[in-house]
Amino acid sequence: MSRMKSLLFCAVQFTWGLPQNLVGGIAWLLLRKKYRQERFHYSFVTYMTADGFQGSTLGMFIFMSSERSESWVHDVRIHEYGHTIQSLVLGPLDLLVTGIPSAVWFSLPVLKRYRRRKQVPYTWFYTESWANRWGQQWASDRILNVCLEED
Repeated sequence: MSRMKSLLFCAVQFTWGLPQNLVGGIAWLLLRKKYRQERFHYSFVTYMTADGFQGSTLGMFIFMSSERSESWVHDVRIHEYGHTIQSLVLGPLDLLVTGIPSAVWFSLPVLKRYRRRKQVPYTWFYTESWANRWGQQWASDRILNVCLEED
């Protein structure tokens, strides 16, 4: 990762994608001493421990569970990195185009029942399949299994 690309990535995220990065940056600052963190390409990953929490992205800040298998962490990190690229491209529209729809798709009980009943994978939804594609492309790594499936 070159320093110039990293600075450009941050500059675009904190101008064009300011709303989600401001919230993500504040959360990152608040959680940085409590949880393990690392850089993943141009993003900041915070590994959290919370019941039922899998992963979430706010701009260039990824928050994900640390209490899963190594392959799950691998796949979800790539998937969530795809969401950081969505933020980079969509800027202030990211929350409307991907953030809110993704949160609704994940958490609404009627949609959870629908996915179980019809055996529709979580990654079928446009925000999630798009994040998988872009995460793999921009991280130059493959998702090994189906990620972000419900327990």
